[in-house]
Amino acid sequence: MKPVHIIGGGLAGSEAAWQIARAGVPVVLHEMRPARGTEAHKTDGLAELVCSNSFRSDDAANNAVGLLHEEMRRLDGLIIAMGGQHRLPAGGALAVDRDGFSAAVTQALQSHPLVEIRREEMAGLPPADWDSVIIATGPLTSPALGQAILDLTGEDALAFFDAIAPIVHRDSVNMGVAWMQSRYDKGDTEADKAAYINCPMDRAQYDDFIDALLAAPKTEFKEWEANTPYFEGCLPIEVMAERGRETLRHGPMKPFGLTNAHRPDDKPYAVVQLRQDNALGTLFNMVGFQTKLKYGAQTDIFRMIPGLEEAQFARLGGIHRNTFLNSPKLLDAQLRLKARPALRFAGQVIGVEGYVESAAMGLLAGRFAAAERLGRRLAPPPPETALGALVNHVTGGHVSGGKGSFQPMNVNFGLFPEIAAPKTDAEGKRIKGKAKSAARKQAISARALAALDQWRTEAAIAAE
Repeated sequence: MKPVHIIGGGLAGSEAAWQIARAGVPVVLHEMRPARGTEAHKTDGLAELVCSNSFRSDDAANNAVGLLHEEMRRLDGLIIAMGGQHRLPAGGALAVDRDGFSAAVTQALQSHPLVEIRREEMAGLPPADWDSVIIATGPLTSPALGQAILDLTGEDALAFFDAIAPIVHRDSVNMGVAWMQSRYDKGDTEADKAAYINCPMDRAQYDDFIDALLAAPKTEFKEWEANTPYFEGCLPIEVMAERGRETLRHGPMKPFGLTNAHRPDDKPYAVVQLRQDNALGTLFNMVGFQTKLKYGAQTDIFRMIPGLEEAQFARLGGIHRNTFLNSPKLLDAQLRLKARPALRFAGQVIGVEGYVESAAMGLLAGRFAAAERLGRRLAPPPPETALGALVNHVTGGHVSGGKGSFQPMNVNFGLFPEIAAPKTDAEGKRIKGKAKSAARKQAISARALAALDQWRTEAAIAAE
């Protein structure tokens, strides 16, 4: 049987390779690292996490990304399984030891008899005799391949900047000022309830911090980068500060749901949170603190944060340019390029944002490609599912507002079809306010999992 070729060994490419091999189809995974590096990657491991180490909420009943986690688990997702095996305390979120996670994904694929890994760069489009290819090169697609894709599609690429948050050595944090707590004490274990380091600020400290951010030197963009928009879900902190002095205090620095263990009666005006980044608990990343500040300014300004006065940084923040396709115009519902159906695309390059969303699109691309190679056609998951809602967004659900209007999207309940949420609870009492919103989310999640199970069953029957 001819193999399916996958270009790119990130989250999407690794997941696609796993799904194809598990279906009994041989796969060749092409990864250019270490032969050619990128602006953001530090290792040659598959599925390396280059920004945050969090897969975000793991709450399948009340959060759309948590629901996506559960759908991927039910479909034997490699990325979500390895994330679970290398989980770190993070309240209600799924955070992972990035090195252990990447090593586990790499080992799983290297040891599978139907997976071949080739360390080489694809400097252009794949050969014409490769009749089934998944391009999962992500937002850091090599320039040569990116240009070849643009030449083929005839479309201008959309692009945005993505920024990386700093990582701090845990033993350099002053725990006489900071304390451990998850927001609203979320989590099932004591470790989860105390998963984050919290650094409090009073009003004067916050104002001084904002002043320093606004005045600090930033990375200067090249002329061809100057008009590239940021992705709204990953704005640098200094860009948020420019939008208003209170923006950060109602974003990554919000003080809500936290009580200062050292001064319980003194409510902070703002709080900076740090989340565990490795299994040893020696490294913590600054939550939401992606930045384009110059390195010298970063160390000076971040040490203004109470508790981080003597912080030592394992990595400072950075910035890189991401690109993605105008997928609603270019791709069909099977994630195939309309101009050349032998090519599928998966991951961030198709206009989903986030680790889990990228891996989810790799999961579907892999399943579509495997079914096609086996002489079957696999219908996309129904739009009532998280997987189906994402596919629908990137291949047809987006409402066009003109050239350049399509933007990367995280999974969210706004992508799902409407549902009639329950109006009363189990005791017959009317559901109001926040409880009404929660009931709607839970109803969407329950419907999604039922629809996914039905889709999975129908796909299994069709394969017999």
